[in-house]
Amino acid sequence: MQDTIEKVKDTIVEETTSILDYKFVFSQEIGITVRGLIFVVVALIVTSYILQLIRRFITRKMPQNDKQKFVTVFGYVRWFVFLIIFLVTMNTSGVDVTAVFAASAALLIGVGLALQTLFQDIISGIFILVDQSVHVGDIIELEGKVGRVLDIRLRTTRAVTVDNKVLVIPNHLYLTNILFNWTENGSETRESVSVGVAYGTDVEKVKRILLDIAKNQPTVLKNPAPVVLFTDFADSSLNFKIVFTLNNSFEVRFTQSNIRFEIDKAFKQNNISIPFPQRDVHLFTQK
Repeated sequence: MQDTIEKVKDTIVEETTSILDYKFVFSQEIGITVRGLIFVVVALIVTSYILQLIRRFITRKMPQNDKQKFVTVFGYVRWFVFLIIFLVTMNTSGVDVTAVFAASAALLIGVGLALQTLFQDIISGIFILVDQSVHVGDIIELEGKVGRVLDIRLRTTRAVTVDNKVLVIPNHLYLTNILFNWTENGSETRESVSVGVAYGTDVEKVKRILLDIAKNQPTVLKNPAPVVLFTDFADSSLNFKIVFTLNNSFEVRFTQSNIRFEIDKAFKQNNISIPFPQRDVHLFTQK
């Protein structure tokens, strides 16, 4: 009886060993045993658990906003660590990693070229999250487009325009273009409206009219107070600029439009003309 049990045990061990030593052969240089596959899977599971503990330890005292940014960046770092662990365990399990790379060299080159822009976007996204040059809620201008930032991700930034259209901005544009952050120094921004009047107009009167119009706008802040600049003696006009401060620069075009309406109305009431370019042509005839 005891001999039979021992034979059964030996048979089970031999079959188990045979199964574990079974080798999947993909080519003459590349192959892996079942034992090696199990080792790779276990290593990845253990790595995942360790990385999770590290993430929890690092973020336990972080503010919620910074925690979300760190988790996003850490997610990509985790995949990079998985790749390294996978290659190391595959090599330990007897797989010739060099042969794997050699066999897939052409494929890797093609994939690398195709993902070049993607990697640029991801790197740019990491820079944005780390240096905090742009925050959710900021008003930005990029390539002539203005929008309020809704969401910052590693590959793209989403912003909504004043027309309620969503801009999906690839993050690599931040590295290759000049970015204007209208609200980097706070929500208040200084805006202006320019206008020209005819030569001979009472400039002090123009100044008073422009100041009254700006001060009566509900969206224009009282402090700092609006100011009028006499900017130039142009060819056909005396040029002025009314400068004012807004708390919501996202709506600047509406305030500027209202001010222009009021300027046109006030100038007509006060007989102040807005000139247009003119040229005098003198004809000389030969006798």
